[in-house]
Amino acid sequence: MISTKGRYALRVMLDLAEHSGKGYIPLKDIAARQEISKKYLEIIVKELVKGKMVSGQGGHGGGYVLCREPEEYVVGEILEWMEGSLATVSCLVEGAAPCERAEHCKTLPLWKEYDQLVHDFFYHKRLTDLL
Repeated sequence: MISTKGRYALRVMLDLAEHSGKGYIPLKDIAARQEISKKYLEIIVKELVKGKMVSGQGGHGGGYVLCREPEEYVVGEILEWMEGSLATVSCLVEGAAPCERAEHCKTLPLWKEYDQLVHDFFYHKRLTDLL
């Protein structure tokens, strides 16, 4: 399941994409337009800055801007940065310890196929597809 943090991060990115080219966008403006608490958005944009998805500037005229053009952002990249792995089951998380049952697991092919569908869906969508 995608958490509120992931969904709101996507909304922030879309808001910045919609206002791309207008300079730094104050967080209070994004919060008002998106009807999300500014305090909660501060946590989200801090993560987005850390992931080099947005850039921030303080002071008068400050706010946030996208680091790249809107069409260069893939939805899957944003969600995985905020959520971590989107894997359905723990044995498919990258770097997970090998599962002793993998060789005989009758459900593993189902989970792999489902994970591939989710991955392909989110990684074939760009911010501009949502504008």
